[in-house]
Amino acid sequence: MNLTRRYAAFAAMGLAFVLAMAGMAWVINNHDWGVALMFLAPFVVWALIRMARRLDAWAQAEDG
Repeated sequence: MNLTRRYAAFAAMGLAFVLAMAGMAWVINNHDWGVALMFLAPFVVWALIRMARRLDAWAQAEDG
């Protein structure tokens, strides 16, 4: 297992999670129409989980 890939995948997932959740929380908190995003929250979490699984598979893949 390549530790550089593992750290890159961890950093990418962390950044994606922070951007997605902080962005949604900000919109929900600061805009009246943002409450409608509450219906999208489960799909965003599902997409983040799928992204994490793909990044994990990429990080564990052997080169060559």
